[in-house]
Amino acid sequence: MNTIPVKDLKQDGYVTEPAYLDGKYIILSHETPITKGLIPRLIEWDYREVLCDGTVRSTPKPEEDEFGDPVEAPAEAVEKTVPAEDQLGRMRQYYEQFTSYVDSIYNNYVTKGDVRQIEINNRIKGLLETIVENRRLVLRVMSETQVKANYLVAHTARSTVLALALGSFFKLQTHRLIELGVACVLHEIGMVRLPPQLYMVNRQLTPQERKSIMAHPIIGYNILKEKQFPLAVSLVALEHHERMNGSGYPRGLSGDKISVYSRIIAVACSYDAVTASRPYKAAKDGYAAMVDILKNEGKRYDDTVIKALVYTLSIYPIGSWVLLTSGKKAVVIDVSSENPRYPIVQVHGEKTPEGKDKVVPTSEVGVRILRPLQTGEIPVD
Repeated sequence: MNTIPVKDLKQDGYVTEPAYLDGKYIILSHETPITKGLIPRLIEWDYREVLCDGTVRSTPKPEEDEFGDPVEAPAEAVEKTVPAEDQLGRMRQYYEQFTSYVDSIYNNYVTKGDVRQIEINNRIKGLLETIVENRRLVLRVMSETQVKANYLVAHTARSTVLALALGSFFKLQTHRLIELGVACVLHEIGMVRLPPQLYMVNRQLTPQERKSIMAHPIIGYNILKEKQFPLAVSLVALEHHERMNGSGYPRGLSGDKISVYSRIIAVACSYDAVTASRPYKAAKDGYAAMVDILKNEGKRYDDTVIKALVYTLSIYPIGSWVLLTSGKKAVVIDVSSENPRYPIVQVHGEKTPEGKDKVVPTSEVGVRILRPLQTGEIPVD
């Protein structure tokens, strides 16, 4: 990473890339102005330079250059410039690339003992931009993606997308969203130190195997701590199986003793686990999964994060196929800002007079959703 001398920092200026004190702790994100008090504090703390791959400028970095990776963030102008099916196709391709990248993270650690912190940060920046610009498309593609080979990789990719969407609901600052995404990508890294049959097996685990797999949070925490990841990231590996009522593991933490990132990721992971099919377990549809999590039996999850999940995906989550009161089949494509019980749907096989896909809002008094469609009822064309 390059450096910027502290003397070159200017009050009310901006850095074009995040600036770090020591490679781990962000002191400036690109949208945060350099304050009057920051420069003398850095000098007082005996810092003469900060680590940053960017430069200092007088205005914020232009939005179109914000993350600077056109391969990783191809969707910025997709919705505005290409037809709907092309948008969806390109997003599927993007999502497959991201999933392959997640696979490479775990493979690099298994084969080389290498976890590339800065590279992962940059990749999450690209994913975050894509979610900000094309939230509904990313969530739709995420929902329709099924496990093909490595459940651990597929679970991690889907959970990371959902965790970032939930973090955006809370309006976390950009550098905190990036930290959340990095934490989610790496939260299961302890698994790869266990025998592969424990996480690759296509059957239910035995009681002894379940006991063995409960060691992975501690293993993951130690890996990330050894690799000098920020504490906030390392703690997610340790805490993602903790529950608000104290029933989780490995430490039985409860309530506010669990970090915010861990509470967000716990909900994202649990939703994904319920909706993912396994050889020994049928997947629940998004609506059934949402109902389960809304019940929050035993108060295992943070209520505010559950609320964020509902307002991010809706009661009938984005990507769900549903039957309307009109008798038509439709796919949920967006959440209503007024009421998550009544999402926006795209009616299957219908076009507007202009030739576009017919999109309608559902409501209590107009077109309503009767029920989700079963697998065999979903259109295949």
